[in-house]
Amino acid sequence: MLNEKDHGDRGKYQMELVCLDQLVPPDHLLRLVEKHVDFSFITEIVRPYYSESQGRPSIPPIRLFKMMLVGYLFNIGSERILEKDIGVNLAYRWFLGLGLSDPVPDHSTISSNRNRRFKGTTVFQDIFDEVVRLAISHHMIAGRLLITDSTHIEANANNNRYTQQITSGSPQAYLQELDRAVQESREAHGKKPLAPLRKRAAEEQPKKEKASLTDPESGYMSRKNKPEGFFYLDHRTVDHKYNMITDVYVTPGNVNDSTVYMERLKRQLETFGFGDTLEAIALDSGYMVPHICKQTISWMTVIAERKPPSKPGFYTKEDFTYDAQKDVYVCPLGQELTYRTTNRYGYDEYVSAKGHCATCPKLTQCTENQKHQRLIQRHVWEDFKERVQQNKKSPEGEKIYKYRAQTIERSFADAKNLHGYRRCRMRGKAKAQEQALMTAITQNLKKIARHLAKKEACVFHLGMKNDRSSDFNHYLGIPGNVAA
Repeated sequence: MLNEKDHGDRGKYQMELVCLDQLVPPDHLLRLVEKHVDFSFITEIVRPYYSESQGRPSIPPIRLFKMMLVGYLFNIGSERILEKDIGVNLAYRWFLGLGLSDPVPDHSTISSNRNRRFKGTTVFQDIFDEVVRLAISHHMIAGRLLITDSTHIEANANNNRYTQQITSGSPQAYLQELDRAVQESREAHGKKPLAPLRKRAAEEQPKKEKASLTDPESGYMSRKNKPEGFFYLDHRTVDHKYNMITDVYVTPGNVNDSTVYMERLKRQLETFGFGDTLEAIALDSGYMVPHICKQTISWMTVIAERKPPSKPGFYTKEDFTYDAQKDVYVCPLGQELTYRTTNRYGYDEYVSAKGHCATCPKLTQCTENQKHQRLIQRHVWEDFKERVQQNKKSPEGEKIYKYRAQTIERSFADAKNLHGYRRCRMRGKAKAQEQALMTAITQNLKKIARHLAKKEACVFHLGMKNDRSSDFNHYLGIPGNVAA
């Protein structure tokens, strides 16, 4: 008779003939991904980076990618821990095509391929694009409403180790277009032309910013209601239909959201053909700049309004009315502010008459200027901005903007809570971009697999229902072509 200890230990040393496939639950996430996603496209993407005649046989690229995918799916941040977990997890082994006695590829294989073979390439971007095309082929991306926002990712850096670095503003792609608009406005008002905008930008005073000593490519972020320190920003776009991610792009944490938006939007239009389907765009207030309003005016652009800070009780710009025919602003008491000049930043300046404001009873609520003049600035592209503001206030615009909470914000929350996206795993902008792409690939593949599995289950149940109806009809003697 066995004692209790012998009875409990007997299974540890018992040899059994098992099939690994039978040990993975039918509803396991990896089984769904394996069934509904064909990874053969990876081989073609990485083929240029492998030699068919030199070197030792490498780990199959699909298996290498699947190892990384497992790490992101199940939030395993360390490649050493990932190697150990694969060794003991039957589902992981099954997904990678490893038998119970097969050795697990060394963790250094992942870092070696990333730091040598794939460094400086577009492999991860190409894989991401193929996953997006896969979602499009399954009608999970409509390309009608694109929603964009950014989120901060804590850099793998010490906030206390930094140096002061002198930086200059990065040139914007639309400066030449803005410069032409400035010159046209000045010419229309009889003013002399200004020096070219790029030349004026070079003459501006540079500013000092904190630069990390551990990750110099990160940026020091100091925003209202945001954590302060060294961060990266992920500028992400999602399609509203199934909340599929269509673009991710990483910048340092001190980069304004609006600076990279148009470039990323144009890439999506060209890469995925959204130019033929796009109808509306939804953006947060950080994107409310005249240039974006002008470039996206052909669509239903909805952007949250960003109100500039003002003193309580003071008249704001919204309290003044612009008269387009006279080209003047009218104050709340009916006095006109006339055009004075167009400055180098693209703003038409309108000022009040000295004599009227000096005796105005509302002077203290309007301006603190020593000359008793109120100044209102109107951007040369202000008309486009006002049209976008009207879009936001319309019933359709309000409905579109509400999708943000259901889509882009939920996408970021899913990435941070389930896939370890709160902090960068590695250092450097390129590796932060790799993490952003792999996280987005993981989220998209998970959605695709679950959607197709649900769709397949619905078809199966519908087929079973039809079969039962046919059997019942046969039992009642009803012909098969008559509806039950």
